Amino acid sequence: MTLHPTPAAGAIPTAAPSGLAHDLGTSGHTQLSVVDLFRVGIGPSSSHTVGPMRAGRAFAGELSILLHTDESLPGLGRTQGVRVLGSGPAPVRRLTIELFGSLGATGRGHSTDRAVLLGLAGLDPETVSIDQVEGLLPTIADSGHLNLARIGQVPFDLAADLRFLPRTVLPHHVNALTITAWGSGGIDAGEPLLRRTYYSVGGGFLVVDLSPDPARPVPVPLDRFVPGSWDEGEAAAVSGRIASRSAGSQAGPKGAHRGRAAESSGACGVCATPGGMSGSVPHPFRTGRELLKACADSGLSVADLVRANEEALRPPSQVEEHLDLVANTMFECVDAGIAAHGILPGGLDVPRRAAALAAKLQQRATSSPEAGTGALEWASTPADPMRAMDWVNLYALAVNEENAAGHRVVTAPTNGAAGVVPAVLGYLTSYCPEAGAAFGIVSPSDQTSTIAFRISPEDTDEAPARRRRAVHDFLLAATAVGSLIKTNASIAGAEVGCQGEVGSASAMAAAGLAQALGGTPSQVENAAEIAMEHSLGLTCDPVAGLVQIPCIERNAIAAVKAINAARMALWGDGRHAVSLDAVIETMRQTGVDMLSKYKETSAGGLAVNVIEC
Repeated sequence: MTLHPTPAAGAIPTAAPSGLAHDLGTSGHTQLSVVDLFRVGIGPSSSHTVGPMRAGRAFAGELSILLHTDESLPGLGRTQGVRVLGSGPAPVRRLTIELFGSLGATGRGHSTDRAVLLGLAGLDPETVSIDQVEGLLPTIADSGHLNLARIGQVPFDLAADLRFLPRTVLPHHVNALTITAWGSGGIDAGEPLLRRTYYSVGGGFLVVDLSPDPARPVPVPLDRFVPGSWDEGEAAAVSGRIASRSAGSQAGPKGAHRGRAAESSGACGVCATPGGMSGSVPHPFRTGRELLKACADSGLSVADLVRANEEALRPPSQVEEHLDLVANTMFECVDAGIAAHGILPGGLDVPRRAAALAAKLQQRATSSPEAGTGALEWASTPADPMRAMDWVNLYALAVNEENAAGHRVVTAPTNGAAGVVPAVLGYLTSYCPEAGAAFGIVSPSDQTSTIAFRISPEDTDEAPARRRRAVHDFLLAATAVGSLIKTNASIAGAEVGCQGEVGSASAMAAAGLAQALGGTPSQVENAAEIAMEHSLGLTCDPVAGLVQIPCIERNAIAAVKAINAARMALWGDGRHAVSLDAVIETMRQTGVDMLSKYKETSAGGLAVNVIEC
């Protein structure tokens, strides 16, 4: 296997600039929609947990097809570097899993090993139960077998068959994993039944390598790959596009931008959704400038423009159903985090704080301290003008503690940043009656400490329907900004640091809030720009490889920043010196220049200066 050279002692390699997540769109025709950017899954990481879990599930499905298919199936065999075994099932004697680069460096803390095995067992990130998640590794350790989906029990040794290889990076991306199935001869026979390499490029997005040569990857989005559907011509065409884009990226920032412009994934004219649906959208855009022009030409708000694009790809009822699912899952996650107590897993002994904070805030909700009382006694009482900030902090902490525990969250746009959008959405629904969205959950006379409401298509009365519309508008505007960032830079901490995760989430939340509060397209774009500009340079240096320190608190800080950015933008007229496009490109360049030890390897920053207790 040809790999990147082994780095000097003490160094952790990083991906080449051409490996940024914009290479996901190998056809140049992939629409990043609300379904792509807001995915329901399990924690603690979208790139290190959700993506690898999807990879395992895809591998099990493809292997099952291969073991029950004869060689006449077009596209299989030589073109894809796999062996077809003829009709009828064939036994799998062994599975091996290799985790490269950042997946190898922080995979244990991010539960990457467990995630791949959950996927191989056929479990889905959106529907898997927490009991299944927590029981898998002990079951495999006790039995020495993995129940491979659609195939059955396969011998598996957690110590020997799953390898963490942090100092080996495959050419396309720093987050890579290879899964191999071996037949009756095992590894000694030399030829596997099936070997696949996958790249987890952030936010749960996944690409599969169709090349038998790791040195010359042919990565294709997993959602576009159907076993047996790719011939040599298609693979070569994809490879040529990627090579062309990579050459542009190597030429420097301007060359990289030009290289992306022709073949970038994003909101473009011909689109394909994860479900395989394709068609033309009425309002294509690739940049913030094009988004503003499309809004001006159509007279639509950012949210309505994205809604029109979504509804060109799928029925309006499906769009609304997904938006309801996203919002309600976020609210449920806040509730679950507020109700939970104890110590987070992983060995750092980080205590959950949301429940205790909720109890204190609930007690203060009806307090009326006398004049002269100390400042702390006034905090978060009805007389405190900053009380909303305390509740926003609570919402963010609750979500990210759930994520750190490996429970269900919404990638927004990643799991490590999953608390920002729900926290700002909680601010909208609790404190913004001017948007028709406030549910009055946090009021001087209300002692409810959870977001005890949900949105539903059955909310047909004027007030509930208006609230639901405000929540949908928030998420759609956030989708526009998230799509721009992923298209033109990255949302992966392993590529650009935390500026791409929490920074992107803050920009998305700021745009969503500005939209829901009635902002013009220019104000929405300005809100996103402010939040991202003041997130530039954020490093991803999780202590012990766990999504806990500094991740949990950082989400709370970013949520408050998003609210401030939206309010600043709304007080202006939309005119500003720095464009969203400029700050996204700056973020991309900063990420390329950032040392790999600050990009989700736990080899620098807080990860080496905080003592693990």
